[in-house]
Formats: sequence, C-alpha cells, structure tokens
Amino acid sequence: MITDSQLYSLAIFLGSSAMLLIVLYHFLEVNSEDHLAAEKTNQKAAAAKARS
Repeated sequence: MITDSQLYSLAIFLGSSAMLLIVLYHFLEVNSEDHLAAEKTNQKAAAAKARS
C-alpha cells in the first residue's frame, strides 16, 4: 500500500510536472511560426487602416 508521504511526494511531483508542461506549452505557442505570421498580417492591416 502507498504511504501518506509517498502519496504527498507523488502529488508534488505530478503537480510540478503539470505546471512545467503548461508553461512550456504557452512559451511554444506564443513563439510559433503561425502565431508570428498572423501577428504580422494584423499589424499590416492596422497600419493600412491608419493611413486611410
């Protein structure tokens, strides 16, 4: 049977791993090629509207 301290250690490990994966996912999503291309398109459209 699993002891309380083992369960505590497992919960801390899994929680820390989940948070690390969430941060990594967001970092990769923000710096993805698709995101950067869409951002540049939006900036060009906004600049064109400002000139009009």
